[in-house]
Amino acid sequence: MILSELKCRVCSDDLSFDPILTLSKVPNRAQYFLDSPDIQTKSLHELKIHQCMGCGLVQLKNKPVSYYREVIRAISVSKEMLEFRNSQFSEFVKNFELEGKRIIEIGCGKGDYLSILKRLNVKSFGLEFSDRSVQYCRDIGLKVNQGFLDDMNISIQGSPYNGFIVLSFLEHLPQPIEFLRGIKNNISQEGCGIIEVPNFEMISKNNLFSEFINDHLCYFTKNTLHTAIKIAGFELLQINTILDDYIISAQVKKNKLINLNGMNRNLDKIKMDFYTYLDKYKKVAIWGAGHQALSIMGLINLKDKIRYVVDSADFKQNKYTPGTNIPIYSPKHLRNDPVDAIIVIGGSYSEEIAKIISEKYSMINEISILKSFGLEKLKIKLN
Repeated sequence: MILSELKCRVCSDDLSFDPILTLSKVPNRAQYFLDSPDIQTKSLHELKIHQCMGCGLVQLKNKPVSYYREVIRAISVSKEMLEFRNSQFSEFVKNFELEGKRIIEIGCGKGDYLSILKRLNVKSFGLEFSDRSVQYCRDIGLKVNQGFLDDMNISIQGSPYNGFIVLSFLEHLPQPIEFLRGIKNNISQEGCGIIEVPNFEMISKNNLFSEFINDHLCYFTKNTLHTAIKIAGFELLQINTILDDYIISAQVKKNKLINLNGMNRNLDKIKMDFYTYLDKYKKVAIWGAGHQALSIMGLINLKDKIRYVVDSADFKQNKYTPGTNIPIYSPKHLRNDPVDAIIVIGGSYSEEIAKIISEKYSMINEISILKSFGLEKLKIKLN
């Protein structure tokens, strides 16, 4: 394996160059059993386990098994598991108000869990890669589409969905982030879901070396699963271990776009404050050539409206403001070319600057400070 291949499947950081564990004579798959003895033992090989130096995810760098897109389960033989899932899904539907809404299981296999969802008061759907499993699901009355999310831009028929579940599937995938982003792009803006993976903390604590298999490429802890969820664009709502600590179960929701409409309204308010101020005072200077002041001057078009800018930093003096071309002078210039009013845009230093102006430059009639809500006039009479 060359160095360039040693990149994390989740965060793309470097992996440990040397494996943290090497296991010999491990079966090359855990499904699709042999029809006859493998006399030459071609089905045994070496597993090399690496750890990400960034996010800490433990993982294999070998190629995935040929059937990694398919979900193969045998949970139908466990009455206890089916009862647990029924309780879990019922609570999920109730807590997230999903009654009557659309929920999809990504990687539904032959529909064992999907059959439970169907009995709840939701509209249940499935996505599965295996043609045979899809046909089996349809034969028993389940609504399942054939497909796999190996590209985040794939559109699932019937999307967007309101909720989703992915159970013990993520650890099989060579590109788990692409997969999760594919889910995110097929659920509504308020979409939520359950993601479950085997718990590597329990595996490591109990030295369960036999849990390393070719089928599982990623070995998640709560922390590394959280990292994957966050990178993929989900918010983690709750995470805990279930089923005797063997499984990590996370509840997530789709990240919301931040509403910044208030900033446009605030910009309009500050622009009005400035123009009103400039109508009242014909000769106005600004104290401050930091990034906030420069942005304000450009955003509200103060070119040719401000007499000059004052700044204490000598490397800014006798220069011009980017974009608006307003000259910048030292504070001493206030005496040489007095103004009627001055607006202080100095961030957390604004109050201190206003005090200096009031003490040293008595020729100025009015001082104002730009606050988050607009201009605050101090109305300090200095004569």
